[in-house]
Order: sequence, then structure tokens, then C-alpha cells
Amino acid sequence: MTDPLHPDLATLISAIGPADPAAMRSARERQAQLTKPAGALGDLEELAVRLAGVFGTEKPHPRGVAVLVAAGDHGVAAGGVSAYPPEVTPAMVANFLADTGAGPGGAAVNAIARMVGARVYVMDAGVNAELPDHPRLVRAAVRRGTRDLRREPAMTREETEALVLAGAALARRAIGEGADLLVPGEMGIGNTTPAAALTARLLNLDPAEVTGRGTGVDDETLARKVQAVREGLGRAGSVPADPLGVLTDLAGFEIAAMLGMMLQAAASRRAVILDGFVEGSAALVGVALAPHLRDFLFPSGECAEIGHAPQLAHLGLKPMFRLGLRLGEGTGGVLAAPLLLSAAATLREMRTFAEAGVPGGA
Repeated sequence: MTDPLHPDLATLISAIGPADPAAMRSARERQAQLTKPAGALGDLEELAVRLAGVFGTEKPHPRGVAVLVAAGDHGVAAGGVSAYPPEVTPAMVANFLADTGAGPGGAAVNAIARMVGARVYVMDAGVNAELPDHPRLVRAAVRRGTRDLRREPAMTREETEALVLAGAALARRAIGEGADLLVPGEMGIGNTTPAAALTARLLNLDPAEVTGRGTGVDDETLARKVQAVREGLGRAGSVPADPLGVLTDLAGFEIAAMLGMMLQAAASRRAVILDGFVEGSAALVGVALAPHLRDFLFPSGECAEIGHAPQLAHLGLKPMFRLGLRLGEGTGGVLAAPLLLSAAATLREMRTFAEAGVPGGA
């Protein structure tokens, strides 16, 4: 028996419906009449049709792009599962917020976001440090870091639901400020370990099949990561039939926040661009809670973590590229935004054979 959902969370989940089938049908019919050989735009064609379903029109016109970076720390990091110490998390939050000569933020996600015109939001979802005040920092932490998943549940149910709702609130803010494409992103030393535990439990896979090298750890550290996931699963603290319980048991605050971002985007009929493995673990929980969420998910690239491909296969989603990325932050998602915007533009702005007076239309 699972605990009842927070009323606001239950309402959010119930608001997620399927993509618009009529808009997708019209988009496919239009796609077949555009001035190009059938299938000549490859995967962009299906992406455009899916966007039509998200936005409810055969000529989708998504505009603003926002990347929402949630940062949190993890008790399991004490087990030596990362190549970097936990102190890196607050330091990177400061980097996301830093004023640089090029613009706000000195991290990779900031640089890429500037190039594609995306707006960056930064959330303290549970960093284990006292972060200085900053006008661009969204404070949502209920605890400084999770508990050690090897020994006990990482979060309480109340903490989990609070961060899911905080992520949803930030997504609503970004949408209200003009975002049609939302990129959940994360920062948290050690967070590929809880993501692996979450993935292993929900997909019923052995930890070794989904636990990768994260920040580039050596063989000894990788073995510790796999063992940490085994210990967390061995507690038998959750079951796949209760996906929010699995999240509470094995995940992290930033993963919970990203889940809320995804749920709110789908409820608001906006597109979600998935970055990598940690984001994928949140998506697994989301689709288990609200199956129609899948219609609103657009994976950017298959990242270097071995557990990402099984996530995408389970979700039935095809990545847009394979660049060997393993940074996180939402970087891959921001890189994919121009591809989605371009896909929509072809469906919206290309002329049909009849409109252009070009012979050869069906």
C-alpha cells in the first residue's frame, strides 16, 4: 500500500493528458506535402510532428528556452563514489551565478545557454552548505543533503514531495516568463549513484548494468559505486509499484525537483528536453506516475553513462545525438534546443508543393 499523494501533487499529475492526436495527424499530412522528398529531413520530421502534438497545432511555434538547474548533495558521497569532493557542489552553484565578462554564469551550461538564447535558473534543492544570498538563486532546500542511501532512505516522503512541488513552481515561473521548451538540469557530487539505484530498481536491472563512471572514476571507485547501489537496493526499502516511494528511498533532492519540473511542463503543455542519465532517472519516475508524460519528453543525446540507453529504451524514446557527454547541468538539453526549434520551423514555415507551385506533390 502506498502513501497518498500530496493534494497539489495529485492534482498536477491528473492534469497531464496525452499529446493532441488530431494536431499530430494534421502535421503528418502537412509534412507529406512540404517541398522536399518524403523523409528527407530524417528525424526532424517526427520531432516536428511530436511538437505539433505537444502544442496542439499542425504549425507549432515554440519560442523561449529555459534550463532549470537544481543543485543538491548526497549522503552516499561519503562512501567515496565520486572523483570529486562534495565541496564542489556549492562551488559550482557560485559558478552558475557568477558575473562574468561574457554574461551571468561561468559554467558550461551558462556558456551554451548564452549561445542559443536560453535563460538559466538556479535552484538550491538541498546543497550541504550555507549559500550566500543571490538574486538569481531560487531557495527550495528543506535539508542540507540527503541521507546515505546505503543505510537508510535518502529522503522522507514529505521532503520528496516538497521538492517535487518546488520544481513544479520553478517550471511555472519559467513558463510564465516565456519558456516553451524546458530543460531540467542538475548539479550534485555523487548523484549518478542515486540515479543508478533508482534506475536499477524501476527497471529491475542489476546495478552493474546501470552504474557508470560518472565524473570519470577509476575501476576501484566504480566498484564502490556498484556496491553502494547494491547496498541501497538490498535494504528493500521501496518497490516499483510505488514510484514516488522509490524516489524517496533512493534518489536525491535535485532529482525530485527535476521530476516536478517535468510534470509541470507536461501539465502546461510545454516540451521537456531531457539531458542525460540523472534527468532520465527522474523521467522514469514521472512516466510511472503519469504515463502521458512520455509524450512531452524529447531526449537530447544518449550520454556516456551506461545506464542511459536502458532508460531511453524503456521510455521508447530516441536520442537526437551521441556526443559522449557526461557533464550534466542540462548542457545536452540546451544543445538540443535549436534542433527542436528548427524542426518546428520546417513544419510551420516551409511551403507545400501546392503553395509554392512546385510540381511533384502527392
